Amino acid sequence: MEVPRLGHSISSPTSPCEDMIKNLSLEAIQLCDREGNKSQDSGIAEMEELPVPHNIKINNITCDSFKICWDMDPKSKERITHYFIDLNKKENKNSNKFKHKDVPTKLVAKAVPLPMTVRGHWFLSPRTEYTVAVQTASKQSDGDYVVSEWSEIIEFCTADYSTVHLTQLLEKAEVIAGRMLKFSVFYRNQHKEYFDKAREDQNNKMLPSIKDNSGSHGSPISGKLEGIFFSCNTEFNTGKPPQDSPYGRYRFEINADRLFNQKTNLYFGDFYCMYTAYHYVILVIAPSGSPGDEFCKQRLPMLNIADNKFMTCTEENGRLVFQHAQDVILEVIYTDPVDLSLGTVAEISGHQLMSLSTVNAKKDPSCKICNISVGR
Repeated sequence: MEVPRLGHSISSPTSPCEDMIKNLSLEAIQLCDREGNKSQDSGIAEMEELPVPHNIKINNITCDSFKICWDMDPKSKERITHYFIDLNKKENKNSNKFKHKDVPTKLVAKAVPLPMTVRGHWFLSPRTEYTVAVQTASKQSDGDYVVSEWSEIIEFCTADYSTVHLTQLLEKAEVIAGRMLKFSVFYRNQHKEYFDKAREDQNNKMLPSIKDNSGSHGSPISGKLEGIFFSCNTEFNTGKPPQDSPYGRYRFEINADRLFNQKTNLYFGDFYCMYTAYHYVILVIAPSGSPGDEFCKQRLPMLNIADNKFMTCTEENGRLVFQHAQDVILEVIYTDPVDLSLGTVAEISGHQLMSLSTVNAKKDPSCKICNISVGR
């Protein structure tokens, strides 16, 4: 069944109650704090007979939802009409105020069979730690509530984007990708020391490293996927890589077919901007059957290497032809080590434009082009 969103309803997943659950709604109200102190004008009083939730369990966690259940003393259980849920980002767990850009600390749900699903994209963000506590309540005929003590505080962390969410990002990125331009090389800019270390300490190889936290907050590859970043974008007027770079004055260039061919798989990884007019798309190239390939198969949408909107490899007259999208900046992650002997290293003539660096860059959460309808 369709799970309602937090802020509209909290629902039970049990099928006998589905019709009833569809009509449930959340109300945001002023409640007492977790210590059970009364608010002078809240109309809420304590009533010891109401059972206190205990042994709270959180499961089925996604990037914007979770299921919650708990145990209660059956005494006066039939008098419970509502659950009060105190949900906070972990760093704000001592706050008791509503926040425009934070999860409201107090939510109210009608008492339905447990477990119930809490869902809401404008409150819950992916990869974020939250705390939750629960009260039971009984609504009186005059509209006031009597409440139990607060339960213990439970901590949990929301999940990464699923492939469903990444497919939504993919579809948004496809809209602005633009026409395709030919390219012939992948390149990687770094400082001279980086290449010296590869030669001297790494058997002449560039080695994969863990991807940083740039891009979408819910990206499943950030902090997890190991790979080597490459670029393939070309200047429109020359058809060659740009001479400027934010990452260093030395550039490794390698023929495109060395990294991207019929023996590799291509995945969509992310779509984001950094408060700028131009957008970035992260693609992952993984040799078929490699550890990186297995990682991506479980988490990322796979692209057809010969037919997609971002970067293609096709065969024409017995040779491979490569094209990239004109209107996005592609960041390509290759998941295996790369031997320097397969390409060339040379100093570039342009400037080192640090303002263009995407290292740990934060995504603009207000951009309507590259955000989707789940937590930022």
